[in-house]
Amino acid sequence: MRIKLLLEYDGTEYCGWQIQPNGVTVQQRLQEAVSAVTGEEVSVVASGRTDSGVHAAGQAAHFDTSSSIPPERFAAALNSALPSDIRVLSSEAAPEGFHARFSAKKKTYCYKMYVAETLRPLYDRYACRLSFYPDVTAMKRAARLFEGEHDFRAFMASGSEVKDTVRTVYSSEIICDGDFILFTVCGNGFLYNMVRIMAGTLAEAGAGKMTDADIIDALENGNRTLCGKTMPPHGLTLLSVEYDV
Repeated sequence: MRIKLLLEYDGTEYCGWQIQPNGVTVQQRLQEAVSAVTGEEVSVVASGRTDSGVHAAGQAAHFDTSSSIPPERFAAALNSALPSDIRVLSSEAAPEGFHARFSAKKKTYCYKMYVAETLRPLYDRYACRLSFYPDVTAMKRAARLFEGEHDFRAFMASGSEVKDTVRTVYSSEIICDGDFILFTVCGNGFLYNMVRIMAGTLAEAGAGKMTDADIIDALENGNRTLCGKTMPPHGLTLLSVEYDV
């Protein structure tokens, strides 16, 4: 039986999603929880690998089990074995043919920034500080340039081995909420560090250091030097994953 999970986690204390030898990861903790509950050694597969320090409000995952526990009861059972910064929001029997990674059709991320002269401890765990108030109109205009199908190779971390760098962005917008500036983007998939580089580019646009023409040039010619810096991971949250099945 395949179980589908909806997960929320604070990524601050974790070396990302995927199990690795040099630190504790979210996948590791989930697989330990499944083992504690079922006695089985399983692989928990997510919709994608969030990086070290990145959070999730709506990560999707699956695992296969022979356990007799009812699918909807796995959420409570796993939560009893998980640390408090990882929670299973819901569990269910996965639809026929479901795969958390390969069945995903859309993902939505939010990169959160806040404006303050000095670091705000209660903000800074989930948002990146901007020391100046940016030109939000310029940021909103620049965000729209990402929409559509583009080759995003300029917005990919160096060293990535991905060959196909074309992605479709369905929506890309800047929203102001008090002290916070939210960059929300929905697409059919994202390259390594793509959202964080997009956010850095928008911050540069808001500071008047980057023009719309620079962003268009980066999209058309793949010129990484025309993009902004890669923003820190703690401002990024995976909001949701959408499926056809």
